[in-house]
Amino acid sequence: MLVSISDILSFRALTEYHEPDWVTLNFVASGRLPPVQERLPREPLVYTAANMPDGIGVYGDVLRHITGGRPEGWNFMAGQSQGWGGIEFGMMECLTRTAPLFQVKPDELEPLPNLAKSWEWSADGHQLTMHLIEGAKWSDGVPFTSEDVMFYWEDHVLDPLATPLLGTMPDTFGVGTTLAALDDYTVRWTFSSPFPTQYLYEMAFGNFCPGPAHILKPQHPRYNPDNTYEAYKNAFPPEYMNMPVMGPWVPVVYRPDEIVVMRRNPYFWKVDEAGNQLPYLDEVHYLLGSWDDIGVRTLAGAADFGGMDQVHTFVEALKRAAEPSAPSTLIFGPRTAAYMLLLNMSANGWGEPDARAQAVRELNRNLDFRIAVTSALDRQRIGEALVKGPFTAVYPGGLLSGTPYYDAASTSYYPPSAEMVASHFAKADLEDRDGDGFVNWPPGTLDGGNVQIVFLAPNDSMLEVAIVEAATEQLNAAGLQVIIDFRGGNQRLALEQAGSFDWTLNRADTEFIAVVQGTPQLAPIGPRVHRAHRVGTDGTLDLLPFEAELVEIVQAFIGTSDPASRVELMRRYQRVYTENLYAIGLTQFAAPVVVNKRVANVPVGLPQLMFNFDVDAAMRERLYVPIDKQSDYELYPKTLPGSPGSDGPID
Repeated sequence: MLVSISDILSFRALTEYHEPDWVTLNFVASGRLPPVQERLPREPLVYTAANMPDGIGVYGDVLRHITGGRPEGWNFMAGQSQGWGGIEFGMMECLTRTAPLFQVKPDELEPLPNLAKSWEWSADGHQLTMHLIEGAKWSDGVPFTSEDVMFYWEDHVLDPLATPLLGTMPDTFGVGTTLAALDDYTVRWTFSSPFPTQYLYEMAFGNFCPGPAHILKPQHPRYNPDNTYEAYKNAFPPEYMNMPVMGPWVPVVYRPDEIVVMRRNPYFWKVDEAGNQLPYLDEVHYLLGSWDDIGVRTLAGAADFGGMDQVHTFVEALKRAAEPSAPSTLIFGPRTAAYMLLLNMSANGWGEPDARAQAVRELNRNLDFRIAVTSALDRQRIGEALVKGPFTAVYPGGLLSGTPYYDAASTSYYPPSAEMVASHFAKADLEDRDGDGFVNWPPGTLDGGNVQIVFLAPNDSMLEVAIVEAATEQLNAAGLQVIIDFRGGNQRLALEQAGSFDWTLNRADTEFIAVVQGTPQLAPIGPRVHRAHRVGTDGTLDLLPFEAELVEIVQAFIGTSDPASRVELMRRYQRVYTENLYAIGLTQFAAPVVVNKRVANVPVGLPQLMFNFDVDAAMRERLYVPIDKQSDYELYPKTLPGSPGSDGPID
């Protein structure tokens, strides 16, 4: 049942507050911690019991995860990966929150308040005043204030030398946008256009999640002239324990290629209606395995929570989950897992391409070439290469069928056709002139050699490897020489953000699913916003005519909150996007969330990805394990995080 935001949470003072007994006994009574009511804000964020599927929880136990990522360090704001798989959501809190919005009524849809507890617009809609949670503290007890917000904005978002991991920059919040602190708990945005409510979604994960200024600022080159930006980025490696966080858990143990352990944040600023300080779970584990391990091992009971992307295991997984003795259950949502081939559309020097790469980019901008490429792909066969049966579906590209904005009549699909491939290769002046089975460049380009495309692809997921290999095999058979460049996740992300790719595999993100989340990335509305087309070394954004139309549509979508207008704009967007093959869809499927049956308060209908990933949508701070199902999985019972940079937790 869909609900209002007020049915999920509020900010208010309660008459009393509680915490695990061992915290009071071992830390408060000994004077090592203030009483819980002094560690909480005057008006903490309060979760409504009626919205908890299993009600008020109990303390204790562990949530066990498996991740294929590896933490590079804890400086997300300067570009370091914290390991993914949910680690980042356990540590970081952002101005707003969107992942749980799959529960919210469509007519009341807007981001949840979070670090920003409330906001109001000026009469002309150009200014947005945000009121931050007052009295909240970092996990080391230092107050969270507007200084943390402004340090992130001024010294990371506005500083091109300290780019956050996901590439957040001023354009993310609209060209010409400014931000100023009015006092310790109030900030004010000023926008060029009136009432751009869309940017509230961009203030959620991972575009506006401030880090601890009191820890980071002394290492930042602007405040420490002896430091370089590279030294600043790497000043907090994964071995640096007890990094202060605003999230529910703090990293206290890291063993390379083995495990990350996190313990409860004693200053966490969210509670339930009974006044119990969250989280309920004292400890969280991230076993450092592979992405392919997650679903299968969680299904087997070796972990408690994880997404299952490995389509080839779905049949066996369903059989196993149906057994009465199965430790875990599968939650299937809509088809929101989809993959596409992104073509680098910049011919303006972005990424400093050599002669071959520049020629490929010019080719990518040729519609006849894109039609030939898409016509060479049999998407049904790509899906069947992953799993037999009805699990996968053809994905033409653009908006996913699982979003309410999807319109089948506005979606163009080019079916596989050898005749179309030959015809459109010819129109693009590409033909096999030397008889080796691959098309050649025209005589005046690159000495008329074979057209070679480098396909940047991940090497850490069997699913993604299988998709890339199936698509590449078909393209090679059609006469296009495609060479796969397999890279690890962090390295691949760096190459993509630098523009150093011909093609890259991309999993459809929230902009194609929720649409209202990540909206600016639907088109290159700013110089450095879009994943495959950014401003070049000459300072230009060389948009093709259809790209300019997409920009106009997306800007109109951001500029209106009228539901009917938005639906019509997205119909037009889908038509222009798919007619022009802005990206080439490959396959889509419904990916389940696997949850151990011992875990309570899992939201009904939890999607693996919609506004964001399941690990955030589940609101893990509310999850708990009933007393009769608790086990002895804790590695560091009755301990709390130590001081920043110290080893391990303290008892």
